[in-house]
Amino acid sequence: MKILTKLLAISLFAVAIEGYGAGEAMAPSHGVAYPEGWQNWATIAVSHRTDNNTLRVILGNDAAVQAARSGNTNPWPDGAVLGKVVWKDDRLKNWEAAVAPGKLVHAEFMFKETQKYADSHGWGWARWVGLEQKPFDKGMQVCIACHTPVKNRDWVFTDPASFPVSAASKD
Repeated sequence: MKILTKLLAISLFAVAIEGYGAGEAMAPSHGVAYPEGWQNWATIAVSHRTDNNTLRVILGNDAAVQAARSGNTNPWPDGAVLGKVVWKDDRLKNWEAAVAPGKLVHAEFMFKETQKYADSHGWGWARWVGLEQKPFDKGMQVCIACHTPVKNRDWVFTDPASFPVSAASKD
């Protein structure tokens, strides 16, 4: 199962990089700036929602990855940014047992800044929809309402995946 999770994370991340190129700045969502360069962030976890048939790769900036790898996630530290890239699930043409990313649904982000986002539980919430990355305009409250069941986990659903320690970090 761990190998499958890692393979899924690698394939989802590869699709994320392929599906988005550098270019013009994206419009803000809920007053939150588009996080340039997120396509190069490290994977924190993957998930497959069977209720809406979507695959997700959860990425993080350096602060989020360090927190995830060290177990410092409740609360997440200020400066951590979590990104979730969501695709409709699809089957691979030559490997029917495999679930793979299909059409991109959206990329969404949580920016941890306790002071700046005090009115929204310490998080800035933002979403950009489709390959065009159009700002989601329904307000942060939609995001907060969805995350309310995990308010005691600092509003985050994701459990970071286990990653092996590299040989270089063992020295």
